Parts: sequence; C-alpha cells; structure tokens
Amino acid sequence: QVHLVESGGGLVQPGGSLRLSCTASGFTGHEYLIGWFRQAPGKEREGITCISKSGSSNSYDHSVQGRFTVSRDDAKNTVYLQMNSLEPEDTAVYYCAAESGWICGTSWYNLENKYWGQGTQVTVSL
Repeated sequence: QVHLVESGGGLVQPGGSLRLSCTASGFTGHEYLIGWFRQAPGKEREGITCISKSGSSNSYDHSVQGRFTVSRDDAKNTVYLQMNSLEPEDTAVYYCAAESGWICGTSWYNLENKYWGQGTQVTVSL
C-alpha cells in the first residue's frame, strides 16, 4: 500500500523560503509520478508540480514557476519542494500526491486516481 508523509510546513514571512519533504513508501518497482498540490481556505485543491520516478520529466503550474523547485532523493525515497519568494497567496495546506505514470503531463493536475498524504500547513504572513 502506498503511503506518503509530508513535513516541513510552518509560518514564514513574505519573501522567505521553506522546504517541504514527502517520504514515500509502498511503490513496488513500477513507474510513478509524485508531486504537490495545495488547497487554500475556501478554494479547490490545485496541482502545482510533478516529477517522474526517473526525474527526467517535471512540470510546474504557472503560479509557482520560477519560485518553486521540485527534486527527489531516491536513496531516501523522498521528494522535496523548495519554495522561494513566498507570497501571502501561497498560504495553503500542501499535499504530497502520487500516481502511476511516466510523464508529468496535463493529466497530473486532475485530482482523480491519486494517493495522498495528510497535508502540511504553510502560512505566509508578517
């Protein structure tokens, strides 16, 4: 059974940085995609980034392009989200997600057929 555990959320001032981690277990050799979604109060959950198992494919939503970077350390079964130049609009619960696949395409940004972590709160405020 796939299990995802996030960590690293917290309170940060505008312009600051945070790094989220997602430790994954339960994948048994097949190709999968892993990445991040977020849900702000009163809004729908939205996908922000994806990375393939090999790391050769990744994608970013326009709202975070150039500020956020996704990476992975397979030795630790961990995916990271480095978030720089944070804005109050980035305040949300951030979820790690995973699904079977090879390429981070537009289908990644759908909510269906995914495994989810429990979420970690990120608050950007003075």
